[in-house]
This record gives sequence, C-alpha cells and structure tokens, in this order.
Amino acid sequence: MITVNADGKIMVRRCLVTLRPFRIFVLGIGFFTLCFLMTSLGGQFSAKRLADSPFTLRTEVMGALESRGVLRRMSDMLEMLMKRMDILARLENSTDFHKGDEARFPLDRFQPAAGLMERIQAIAQNVSDIAIKVDQILRNSLLNGKVLEGRRDQCEVPRDPKYPDCAGKVEWMRARWTSDPCYAFFGVDGTECSFLIYLSEVEWFCPPLPWRNRTAALPSPPPLPRVQAAFQSDLARLLELIGTGKESLSFMKKRIRHLAQQWLRAARRLEQKLKGRQRDQKHILIHIGFLTEESGDVFSPRVLKGGPLGEMVQWADILAALFLLGHSLRVTVSLKDLQSHLGVPPGRGNCPLTNPLPFDLIYTDYHGLQQMKQHMGLSFKKYRCRVRVIDTFGTEPAYNHEEYATLRGYRTNWGYWNLQPTQFMTMFPHTPDNSFMGFVSEELNKTERQFIKSNKVSSMAVVYGKEASIWKVGGKEKFLAILNKYMEIHGTVYYETQRPPEVPAFVKNHGLLPQHEFQQLLRKAKLFIGFGFPYEGPAPLEAIANGCVFLQARFNPPHSSLNHEFFRGKPTSREVSSQHPYAEDFIGKPHVWTVDYNNSEEFEAAIKTIMRTQVDPYLPYEYTCEGMLERIHAYIQHQDFCTTSSPPLPPKAKSPAMQSPPSLLALSPNATHLVWSPSARRDPHAWPPVDSLQVWVSETQHACTETCRQHGLVCEPTFFRFLNKKEVFLQLSITCDSTEYEMNHLYPAVAENVHECYLQKEPLLFSCAGYNTKYRRLCPCRDYRKGQVALCRDCL
Repeated sequence: MITVNADGKIMVRRCLVTLRPFRIFVLGIGFFTLCFLMTSLGGQFSAKRLADSPFTLRTEVMGALESRGVLRRMSDMLEMLMKRMDILARLENSTDFHKGDEARFPLDRFQPAAGLMERIQAIAQNVSDIAIKVDQILRNSLLNGKVLEGRRDQCEVPRDPKYPDCAGKVEWMRARWTSDPCYAFFGVDGTECSFLIYLSEVEWFCPPLPWRNRTAALPSPPPLPRVQAAFQSDLARLLELIGTGKESLSFMKKRIRHLAQQWLRAARRLEQKLKGRQRDQKHILIHIGFLTEESGDVFSPRVLKGGPLGEMVQWADILAALFLLGHSLRVTVSLKDLQSHLGVPPGRGNCPLTNPLPFDLIYTDYHGLQQMKQHMGLSFKKYRCRVRVIDTFGTEPAYNHEEYATLRGYRTNWGYWNLQPTQFMTMFPHTPDNSFMGFVSEELNKTERQFIKSNKVSSMAVVYGKEASIWKVGGKEKFLAILNKYMEIHGTVYYETQRPPEVPAFVKNHGLLPQHEFQQLLRKAKLFIGFGFPYEGPAPLEAIANGCVFLQARFNPPHSSLNHEFFRGKPTSREVSSQHPYAEDFIGKPHVWTVDYNNSEEFEAAIKTIMRTQVDPYLPYEYTCEGMLERIHAYIQHQDFCTTSSPPLPPKAKSPAMQSPPSLLALSPNATHLVWSPSARRDPHAWPPVDSLQVWVSETQHACTETCRQHGLVCEPTFFRFLNKKEVFLQLSITCDSTEYEMNHLYPAVAENVHECYLQKEPLLFSCAGYNTKYRRLCPCRDYRKGQVALCRDCL
C-alpha cells in the first residue's frame, strides 16, 4: 500500500481537476499527428484524395529517414504521457482522499480519468500502427524507385517539331512535379514515362506515346442531342437555385418575386415575337464571385445599411432572364461549389480539369474570373471563350490586351485578360467595345401612370444616395440652399439610432426604406437630384420611370482615371461628363437635366423650369423586362467566341505595295461614307448582319463612339475586320504615301498631315474607344433598333 501525505493529496487533486484541459492537450497531440501524416505523405496519397487537403502545406515529400524519425519521436512522446497518466491513476486508486471532499469536487470531475487513459492508449497504438505502415510504404517506395530508375531510359523525350515545348515541359516536371498534388492525382510518380504520359494525355505539350493503351486517352463520346429551350412560367425553381445564407441572396430573391409578373408577361410577348423559332437549351454556370468569402463579400453586410445595390440588382435580373428563356442553370456563390461544378482536381490549380467542361456558358465577374484562372490550370485558356464577364464600368481593348497594356502603360489590376472585348458585359451601353447587358426597372400600367400624374407634388425633391458619405461632398451647401428655397427636400439615408446622419436640418430623412416604400416616395416627388456620386446606378432610371425629373451635375473637366480617384485603376479611359452619362445622352430633356452646380443662376433657372414642366413617366425599352430578355436571347443565339475569328492578318507589312483582298465595301450614293457592296457575298451566319454597316471617318479629336453617334448610329467593333484594308483608304479618297501594320488601339487610322496610313496588326485591339489629335480614324458604324441600342434593326 502506497502512503500519500497531505501535500501529495493536494497535488493529485489538482492534477485530476485539470484533466479536462489535459485531455484537450492530448487530443491536440493526436490532431497534430494526423496533420503531420497528411502533410508529409501528401505526394504519396494525393492520388487517392477526393479533394485537396488543407494540411498540404509543404511542397516536398519528406525523406524516409526523416519521416520514420519524427513518427518514432511522436510515438515515444505519447507513450511517456501514457505512463505518467498511469501513475496518476494508481495514486487515485490507492487513496480515499476524495471521499471527504466530495462536496467540494463533484464526482464527474474524476470519472473521465479512466476513459482518458483508454483513449491515450488507443492513440499511442494507432500512431504505432501508422508508423509501421508508413515504414512499409517508404521501403516499397525506395525499392520501386531503384527499379524505376533502371527503367528511366525506356521513355525518351520525343523530338517532334509539332511539339516544340515538350522537352522544356519535361524538364520542368522533373524539378517541380511534387509542387502540386494534382500531378500525382493524374498518375505522375517521378518517372520519365509518367511525365510524358501526363504531358501527352492530360496536357498537350508532348506527342502521344505509341506504346500506350489509348483507350484511356480516347476523345469523349459525342454530346447528347441538344434539348430545345422552352420559355419558363414558374420562377419558384429559380428561387431554389439561388439558395440562402446571405443577405445579398435574400435581396435578389425578393427583387425577383417583386417583378415576377412583369417578367412572365414579357416572356410571353417575346415567345410570340419569336414565333416558335428553334433555340438550343444551354447549360449555364452563374458564379457570382464578389459574393464569395474568398473575395471578401463586402456587399452582403451592407445590404441592410444602404450600401451599393446596383450589382445585385443586375445579377438578380440576369438570373431571371436566363431562367425564363429556358436554359439549364447552376448558381454558385462559393469557391468550393465552383470547384465542384467545374471538376477541379485536388491540388493547387496547376492541372487541367478532370473532365470536359460541362457548361456551354459561364457568367461571372472579375472576382470569379480570377478564381477560375487560379483553379482551372490550362483548361482556363481552353474554355475562356465560354466566359461572359459582368463588368459594371466596362473594359476597353487597350486594357484587355496583356502585352499592349504592359508596353503602353494601360495595365491595371482589372484588365489584361486577352478576352474578346465583347465578352465583357456592362450595366449601361457606354462602351460599344463591350456587350450591353443592362438590368430592368419596374414598368407602370395605365392606372399607375394616371395616379402618378394626378398626385405629383411639384415642390418635393428626393436626394439620390443612401449612404451618409454623399452628404460630406464639398460645395453642396450653396446649391442645396437654392433648392431649399423652392422645394421640400427628402433623403433616404441609412443611420443607426445612436448615430443620426450628418444631414442639414431642413432635410426630411426617412432612413433606409424598403423598395416599395421608396417607389411610393418617388411617385410623389417631382425632382430626383444627384450630388455627383454614385456613378451610373439604377436609381435615376427608377425615378424617371416613376415620373420624376432627374437633375445632375455636369463635370468640367470630365471625370476619368486621369483625374479622379474612383476611376483610377479601372480598365477604361472613358471620360464621364456627368453623374449618369446614359441618362444625359440617351434620355435627355425634359426627363434629365444636366447643369453646372457651380453656376447658381443656371441651377436656379433649371429648378424653376422643372417645377412648371409636366413630365410623364418614361422608361427606355431596353430597360424593360422584354427588352432585356430580347437582348440576352440574341447574345446567346449569335455570340460565339469559340469558333468565330477575324480573318488572318499578314505578320509583317512594311511596304505600301502590300497585297490584300479586295474590299467588300462601296461608296454610298452621296459619297460621304462606305456601305456594304450590293454585289458582295453576304454570310447568312454573320452577326450583326453586314447590311447594317456604314464606314465613316472621324475628326481628329473624336473617338469612333462619338463619330457614329453624330450620324445617328452606334459603333460596331465586329465590323473593324472589313475596314482593315488599304483599299478602304483609297475608296474614301485618302492619300497614303505609306501603309503600315502596327499594334495600336486607334488603328485603322490616317495621319493626314504626313499622309501615313496605319492598319491594325492585332484584332483584339480593334476599339471604338480612344482618340488622338494626330489621327483620323476609320469607324465601323451600324443602325440600331429604337430603344434597343445593343441590337441592329435586323439583329433579332
């Protein structure tokens, strides 16, 4: 019998009281053991994992001696812990000291000791078993390595001129194949043969090996027959697809429900307009990258605090349009779901996808584009033609072309993707080089329109903007004082009860309103006034649709990336002349007034005129549900960036005697511009149809965007390929002493003072945007449908 003195009893009692923290410590040791094994053996086991392990922190597999040594030390450490716990257990069993203190120390504080002993013994046994198995694996690996080393010469790197990069890729694989577990997933084991198999069958840098069983590398079976798309009439399934868990998703679903009846009526009208035309159903992935946790998801927490909602408005409308058009959708707002839908192999994103991409189209944003590039390996380059990028402010060709942007100083954090510029889709049609996606505003029926006209308050104004920061814009006091003389000013600025916003006392602030209450406020107000920010949001269109006049500031000089922080870093050189250029250029008076807020007389005169002017609610057709459905339908049916390409250009052209195909254009009857020649062949699959083309020459200080607009047309970048010929200069009576092919986003163009003509060498740089005082540009223009600038008259 072991005798224990009082001090010993106290010590043991303290040990037993702290058993629970100690148990956590021991479990931590076990977890560390698991982490170690998954890390050190990542290369050995990665082919068997279903997903990349979060513990693969190291890029090299441990050597055999190092792995065995660490495992042995961990096993010894657990065995020592077990012995010490055994001593404590014997002390507990040999004394009855706890009986007297039962009231002070509850019995359940002692009972875990025996169970904890059993768990420690089990952990120690498991580590010992794992150590034996690992030792066997490492021995076999070393043995196989020696055998394979002898067979290494059986696979020689082929010298095939069709695969010039093969030798360099094999050399890279020798040095780096353990840098990503995905290589082991595809069967790479460090041998020359495995490198060549991977580089010929998974990637495409080396020729196929003649001795390989080609059944595994045969092309995929032909796709199943296409299902015809049918217009949908029930949005409930879409709401399920969107999912839950984020305030932003709740906002989008609420918007879809609110506009459901308008969407359904619009879908029926478009279905009748298309008259049963055959439409293939597309498999579409919608990945909203800015809502993923990896990108920060800064929007969701701000939905209920007056943060920017324009992007979520647009995404909600895109989802509704694609669904109603009858396409098969998958929606993701997490990186994990994106990887699962794409078929990303386990690892760090250096390998291609495990299977052919199962989607015809992918709609995403810049955040999603970056995530796809990070995890798709070479497959990103292969499939990027299927991507459509929702891009609020647009991406001009000069920023999109990586080499050109780097050489000419156009590189930003958002550009240089080398996509076709029309793969970028904007909120407003401000950049013809990109496709106009847009969004929708609520339409009014006849009864609602009549109610608004009879209930307008001519002396009521609502301020544009829900964040308190807009009231901190300098210089607003002067024009607000003038406005306050004539109108009652209302605001909808978010605030917390403890911290009211800093707005003038004469402003009646309603706080952040639900959408239907905000609509009711607009239906009463006469004026919707902007302070210069935010730029190009949906709210001004909503106000105009509810019978308000939109008053905004004219920017002089225009805001751009050169002089304004907000635009700095964005992939565009566009000069913004007002808070909402679309409202200024495409709507205008009487619905939109753009004035100099620094000119008090001009501002006051505008207020007086607006108050006595009767204005009906107005909504451009392209921002109705039917207009958006029509536009997206046309894009899906006709935009194909995977098979269409511009005609090949000569690699070098240094002589004016350069030969080029004859022009397909002819001089117009009034000899002011060129049109498509009546005798030229028309490609029935060309879109937009070539009959809509007109070629005009710009002034030296005008971009093609402005030049086409001056003639009631819109610039169409897909037509640049028909202009990019020396004969076109001759047809327009432009003298060219020399003609050069160069990379420049302003070409084709002429420097008239020196009679030098320039043609475009890089089709990705064809651009409607940009001007230089040195050049007059050749501009491809086309007509457009009334109220639908994205489509020509015969484009539907």
